[in-house]
Amino acid sequence: MLTSTSPSLALQVFAQGLVLSLGLIVAIGAQNAFVLRQGLRREHVGIVVLFCASADALLIAAGVLGMAQALGQSPALARALAMAGALFLVIYGWRALQRARQSHQLQAAEGSMALRRGAALAQAAAFTLLNPHVYLDTVLLVGSIGAQQPSALQGWFIAGASSASALWFSALGFGARWLAPWFAKPRAWQVLDGLIGMTMFVLAALLARHALGSA
Repeated sequence: MLTSTSPSLALQVFAQGLVLSLGLIVAIGAQNAFVLRQGLRREHVGIVVLFCASADALLIAAGVLGMAQALGQSPALARALAMAGALFLVIYGWRALQRARQSHQLQAAEGSMALRRGAALAQAAAFTLLNPHVYLDTVLLVGSIGAQQPSALQGWFIAGASSASALWFSALGFGARWLAPWFAKPRAWQVLDGLIGMTMFVLAALLARHALGSA
């Protein structure tokens, strides 16, 4: 899938997938709180991180490759989805900037009872796969944006987007004891949301330019 192409262009597409996926995944939510909890308790951290990252990678790949096949047969649909994706990124970026004006924090879920491996995996699966937003983000949004890339570069986009999940969940799980105080600071999340908002605007502009340029 990672075919030979210009190294600089491949790196650019990889970085685009990485930044887009990080912007979508780095947020306060039940899945992140659960991974943080497992990291703080040092319970089945590796298997939970591996499951969450692998599930994201599979959904991203399915979205990009499935969308690419569908959009390859209809350039008009490709342009329409690109513009819709740009609009979604603008809305997402605006919401991130709105969150940056509020005070919030990420805390691990309370609970003193240890989880068995099967129970931990079941909860990770529920938080990951039963959340409708995961399909909107990974399959539809990331998939439609990744499908806009030339076929030779789609593998690099998938690798970048998947790496974001692997890096984030690894940091959250294995670095929980060091990162938890930072996650508990509302100001840190306000700065992060501000950066995410601006990044989403930039990606939206690039996507819109690509759609209009292919018209």
